[in-house]
Amino acid sequence: MGTSLRGGAFRKSNDVRLIVTTIMGMVFGYFIGVSFPSVSLSKIALPSSLISSFDMGFNDDHRATRSFPENLGSGSTPVTPKIYVPTNPRGAESLPPGIVVAETDLYLRRLWGEPSEDLKRKPKYLVTFTVGLNQRNNINQAVKKFSDEFQILLFHYDGKTTEWDQFEWSQRAIHVSARKQTKWWYAKRFLHPDVIAAYEYIFIWDEDLGVEHFNADKYIALVKKHGLEISQPGLEPNNGLTWQMTKRLGNKEVHKDTQEKPGWCSDPHLPPCAAFVEIMAPVFSREAWRCVWHMIQNDLVHGWGLDFALRRCVDPAHEKIGVVDSQWIVHQVIPSLGSQGESDNGKAPWQGHKPEKLCGSRYVIDAKVSGRSFRIALQMQTSHIFHKSSTSILDYDHVNCFVYFFVSPHIP
Repeated sequence: MGTSLRGGAFRKSNDVRLIVTTIMGMVFGYFIGVSFPSVSLSKIALPSSLISSFDMGFNDDHRATRSFPENLGSGSTPVTPKIYVPTNPRGAESLPPGIVVAETDLYLRRLWGEPSEDLKRKPKYLVTFTVGLNQRNNINQAVKKFSDEFQILLFHYDGKTTEWDQFEWSQRAIHVSARKQTKWWYAKRFLHPDVIAAYEYIFIWDEDLGVEHFNADKYIALVKKHGLEISQPGLEPNNGLTWQMTKRLGNKEVHKDTQEKPGWCSDPHLPPCAAFVEIMAPVFSREAWRCVWHMIQNDLVHGWGLDFALRRCVDPAHEKIGVVDSQWIVHQVIPSLGSQGESDNGKAPWQGHKPEKLCGSRYVIDAKVSGRSFRIALQMQTSHIFHKSSTSILDYDHVNCFVYFFVSPHIP
């Protein structure tokens, strides 16, 4: 009898111990669980083979929730498994990696035939001109300086495109037309880095450039030789020259720095004494353009001030930005979109105006003079760029600023 009672008490004690242990285990497990961040399946990088297997298995068991194209307009939000694929670009995370195409090109393709037979010619470089028909002969001379290694792309600000078919090369060129827009407007919208990734160098040039002393193949060879990521040809000293940095030096292949007026350069490695090219005829490497494109604002018009900010896209800028002297051009300063194509006494609205150096931390600038408006482009080494056409008070601590005054009677 005593043995039976002791056995029952022993079993009861074990049961209580088991219950207590179970409860303690559950509490311990709960605290362990909440002490670690939640792990989402959508953030787990899985091998593509496993992803495919999982995707198929998931959809086999949940066919009612799979996102088929025909379900997109049904009124209910389709559900798809979201698996993070680190190799996919933004916006394509939910696509199988094998079908994702992140980049494209501007190669012209036939309307028939095998894709492998489609491209007989793959240019390595891209040249863009923003043009009006009045400058067709000048552009024709310029295009002849570029070999078949260069793809020609014309941006037409006057809406006239078919008239260019008088030139044989126009049949192979790409034509984009939008009235009264500048090259930076076109560049932001049509020269996305993923669109022009096939080209090693991108020329973004004005239409009023004389190229008698320029050879594009030799220019590219010098750019590669001297490691220039951002460059331009040297400018003929007597034509349209604003900065000493872009002046052609007759005894050099390339130069990367210069001497400006006393006090204009706070540092010999900074613009306008180094790390500087102008915006009339810049040439960018593929890698540099990927950065510069993002820096171009949607409302950037003439591009004033962008030249001072280009240095932010290469490092070290004073070594990778330079001017090619032995392949040089002439800036003809022909008015095109300045004042909507109208000249002032035969000159472009900005011609003949030199930058003024202003020192101090506060400037009051009256942009209304004798009933004529002046456009002000403030160029600062902080790369802050803005335009004004009325009386402005500029309150800045930075003393290294340059203010351009451009006469333009048509600005309201």
